[in-house]
Amino acid sequence: MNNLRHLMSPMDFSTDELEEMFDVAEDIKKDSSKYAHVMDGKILATCFYEPSTRTRLSFETAMLRLGGKVIGFADATSSSAAKGESVADTIRVISCFADICAMRHPKEGAPMVAASKSLIPVINAGDGGHQHPTQTLTDLLTIRSLHGKLGDFTIGLCGDLKFGRTVHSLINALSRYEGIKFILISPNELRVPDYITEMLDKKGIEYKEVIKLDDVMGELDLLYMTRVQKERFFNEEDYIRLKDFYVLDKAKMALAKDTMHVLHPLPRVNEISVEVDDDKRAAYFEQVQYGLYVRMALIMTLMGQTDAHINEGLLRTI
Repeated sequence: MNNLRHLMSPMDFSTDELEEMFDVAEDIKKDSSKYAHVMDGKILATCFYEPSTRTRLSFETAMLRLGGKVIGFADATSSSAAKGESVADTIRVISCFADICAMRHPKEGAPMVAASKSLIPVINAGDGGHQHPTQTLTDLLTIRSLHGKLGDFTIGLCGDLKFGRTVHSLINALSRYEGIKFILISPNELRVPDYITEMLDKKGIEYKEVIKLDDVMGELDLLYMTRVQKERFFNEEDYIRLKDFYVLDKAKMALAKDTMHVLHPLPRVNEISVEVDDDKRAAYFEQVQYGLYVRMALIMTLMGQTDAHINEGLLRTI
């Protein structure tokens, strides 16, 4: 493919390019039927070396709804990785079968290695505690839809800010927009890495770090909850001590603005009580739906199909 492009980080796209992609995603939300054959005859390979439900199924559904087909594996043990095959060799093989690949891997940088050897576009679907760019695109689209624009709001990020790749990606992505204040809510053991706060300091972006969620609920326009991830801990004792450090419930929601929205990358464990699900400010399941739309738009973008089908759709409405 000419002008081969990959997605390793949300920063791989300019803010203008993201706006165009989000416009496509919003158009898909309005009328998905006109996109039903965009990927006819094309194949997506989902190469998932660690467990996933939402991300893998979201990618597969996105491709199917675009008219394409899906191949792949959901576990490293069911691939040739179990025999010792390298990521570089795997992607060379996959390039012979598929037109685009979504890869999740527990090792940071593995999708980048794949992209360097690939003959097809590669999408980083999560690499260790490093990046999760399509979740970030989902988050950005959700925020834009709920808030009306990307900018001029206060967002609280709560929970595991040390290992949470979704948090790291989102902070980096939002740092390019004006008027955003970050409130970083975590126990000391799970505070955001220094490179994140150093980046915010360098850019002159307002932020503060706190431990108690209750103290800042009233300040927030958006609350991004995260789970404490057992798989990122080196010992069981630390995980058990910290896993229920934050629980968002009705009492805490009563402290928040009526216009605040709660996001969560899912899966949740105990950090959001099920009693919050019925609150009109709970947007995390809506967020999942936006994840499908943005992945459809991303696949189209990387496959060079965006402009033609948007124009075609516009022509049909004139």
